Amino acid sequence: SSRVVEIQSQMSERAVELLGLPEDRACLLLDVGCGSGLSGDYISEEGHYWIGMDISPAMLDVAVEREVEGDLLLADVGHGIPFRPGMFDGCISISAVQWLCNADKKSHSPPKRLYRFFSTLYTALARGSRAVLQLYPENSEQLELITAQAMRAGFTGGMVVDYPNSAKAKKFFLCLFVGTSGTLPKGLGTECASEEPHQAKFTNERTRFRNVKGKSVKKSRDWILEKKERRRRQGKEVRADTKYTGRKRRPRF
Repeated sequence: SSRVVEIQSQMSERAVELLGLPEDRACLLLDVGCGSGLSGDYISEEGHYWIGMDISPAMLDVAVEREVEGDLLLADVGHGIPFRPGMFDGCISISAVQWLCNADKKSHSPPKRLYRFFSTLYTALARGSRAVLQLYPENSEQLELITAQAMRAGFTGGMVVDYPNSAKAKKFFLCLFVGTSGTLPKGLGTECASEEPHQAKFTNERTRFRNVKGKSVKKSRDWILEKKERRRRQGKEVRADTKYTGRKRRPRF
C-alpha cells in the first residue's frame, strides 16, 4: 500500500541522514534486506551508489522490474557479507535485521548468525564509516542480543530512538560506528526530555583489555600511550603526550 511505501521512504531518509555522509562526493552504500529497492531509490536520488542484498527472490524480481539503479544480490546475510574489506562508505537496513533473531531452521543459532553478519559487515565497511539499521525488535531481549553481537564484532555506537513517547511513530535505529567512536545522534522527538533514558548507549569498552582481577586496563595510561604510538607509526595525526594523558576525569556530577 502507499502508506507502507511512504513509511519505508521516511525511514530510508532518516537512516541515510544518520549515516552523516560527506556532502561533496558520491558514496557506495550497502542496503541490507533491500527488498524491492524502495530505500535504494532514496539513495540514488541523493546521488549515491548502492548494492542491495535480500533473501527473497520475489522481492528482488520486483526490484529488477522497477529498474532500480543499484546492483542486487540474492543472499542470506546470516551467512555473512561477501564483499572485500573496506568496500562500503556506509550501510543502511530498513526493517530487516530483527529476522536474524529467528531460528528458522534447526541448524540456525541466532547469536551465531548475528555475529557472522556483524563481523563480516564490520570488515566490509570503510574505517570511520557507519551502519544504520532500523529494526522492529519484538522485546528488549532481542535488542540486547542484537547490540551484544554488534559490540562483539567491534562496532561502537548504540540505539537511537525516534519519538520514544509515541506508540505509533516510535522507531529504533541501531547506529554503529566503524573504527572511530562518534557521538550518538539525538533521537527525534526527544527534545523535551532532559536526560536521554531512551538512548541505549553501549560503551566502546572492548573486553580484551582486562587484567587478572577483571579490572579493565584499557584506557590506562600505558594502553593510551601504546595506542598513540601505534597511530603515529601509521602516519596519523596524534595529540602530543602531556602529563594529562590518561588521567581520570572526575565524574560529571
